[in-house]
Amino acid sequence: MTLTELRYIVAVARERHFGRAAEACFVSQPTLSVAIKKLEEELEIKLFERGGSEVSVTPLGDEIVRQAQATLESAASIKEIARRGKDPLAGPLRLGVIYTIGPYLLPELVRHTIERVPQMPLLLQENFTVRLLEMLRTGELDCAILAEPFPDTGLAIAPLYDEPFMVAVPVKHPLATRSGISSAELKQETMLLLGNGHCFRDHVLEVCPEFARFASDAEGIRKSFEGSSLETIKHMVASGMGITVVPQLSIPRPEASQGAPLVGYIPFTDPVPTRRVVLAWRRSFTRYEAIAALRNAIYACRLSGVKRLTA
Repeated sequence: MTLTELRYIVAVARERHFGRAAEACFVSQPTLSVAIKKLEEELEIKLFERGGSEVSVTPLGDEIVRQAQATLESAASIKEIARRGKDPLAGPLRLGVIYTIGPYLLPELVRHTIERVPQMPLLLQENFTVRLLEMLRTGELDCAILAEPFPDTGLAIAPLYDEPFMVAVPVKHPLATRSGISSAELKQETMLLLGNGHCFRDHVLEVCPEFARFASDAEGIRKSFEGSSLETIKHMVASGMGITVVPQLSIPRPEASQGAPLVGYIPFTDPVPTRRVVLAWRRSFTRYEAIAALRNAIYACRLSGVKRLTA
């Protein structure tokens, strides 16, 4: 049994496809298949069910894949320990970010990271929460910036900030002149929401459960639109199609505005809905200095309107 064989079975379990797993490991498919068959013969068990267009992991195979991942991480940590002896921050850091944070935090975060720790480039991945958690578990990512709550996966977590929500309305909307809006006042409005898979959609539905009623004759929301990104939805708000709820950091800064604004942003009245944004990483990840450096770089960003957390 070799680390290379363990790397192959982890890749197949992740990709659910021998061809894609071989590409991810930079080997030919026959090479990968022969190695896995050899390992199955050595262990005298079947790791994968091969049938149809997708490969599935057997129950026993799933346990072995998890142990293989832990073994690969332990082997990688040996190199990390040696590297930390020379420079604790040397080498790239693989960072995941959810879609409703990435566009508003990453540009400034990358700049601060380059300035502070140029020897630690960020390898970035934007995705849904559930996919980022899976990538953390399998070792494809070192850490991720997420919004709570999410399933408890035994990760180490450091809180970053609490971010209030705002209501985005067309500038000519009757609500645009208000200094504050309660969630109850939004029941009769046309609401534009992110599509399924976005955790921010779930946050909005928690604030205003009425938004989950999509039928045109439902009491409350007359109609709804599901968008793929907050920026798409904000453009639709600007065109007068409805209103939406957005996180504070997604609001354009005044210096970035060109011409007269088409969207107005109004705060909620108390109690103001918020989301907690955290940095999460595997407890087995050994580059503690890299996590601390990343968190410091995040705090160096402006983060206007949010409550920074240091606990």
